[in-house]
Amino acid sequence: MTIPIDSMEIFPGISMHQDVCDGKPCLTGTLSDVATIVGVLGTGKSFEEVEELFQITRAQVLTALRYASYVTDHLPLRMPTPQP
Repeated sequence: MTIPIDSMEIFPGISMHQDVCDGKPCLTGTLSDVATIVGVLGTGKSFEEVEELFQITRAQVLTALRYASYVTDHLPLRMPTPQP
């Protein structure tokens, strides 16, 4: 698949396009979405394993983590109201 040049960068190194990664945020210039990268790291894979698996650089792995941190810090999450 050719990566569209009209992808929109939404964060440094992170882009979105409706035809790439089902519209999910992905590393700019790749077909690797942030959620998958972070999820694979969460399973215990090393940085090196993720780099090899997705053919990305250490800097790109760190970019995915920075974006995930940014998103979770800026989502309007609220604690659920306790039920009596």
